[in-house]
Amino acid sequence: MKEPRLSKAETRILEQYWKLRTASVREVLESLPEDERAAYTTVQTLVYRLEEKGALRKVKKIDNAQLFEPAVNQSQYRSRLVRDLLDLFGGSPRPLVSHTVENGALNLRDLKALQSAPLVDKNGRTSGSKRT
Repeated sequence: MKEPRLSKAETRILEQYWKLRTASVREVLESLPEDERAAYTTVQTLVYRLEEKGALRKVKKIDNAQLFEPAVNQSQYRSRLVRDLLDLFGGSPRPLVSHTVENGALNLRDLKALQSAPLVDKNGRTSGSKRT
């Protein structure tokens, strides 16, 4: 299945579903920090849009509340975003890292921390070796 392209607002709602697993629109709305809360109908629209795009699926209905759960894997979704970002930089991480350093999003301390961090495979398992 092709992974859906999501807006920033849709991604934010999907992140809440990854945390909550199964939830109603109201539960998602209430789980958002106060400063990020939108109107109930706005969150509801985003949830239904995510369902149409295949990112969420209905699991059951309790009274008038429809419960949804993520239909896309968080790790796979993030990997695709990273691949898309790398594609913008010719497929290589070097121009991407250079760009983030030039723009101040990444500094020397961050680079050193990354260099000494343990390697993690695509399944989230840590290998004992460090980057050199």
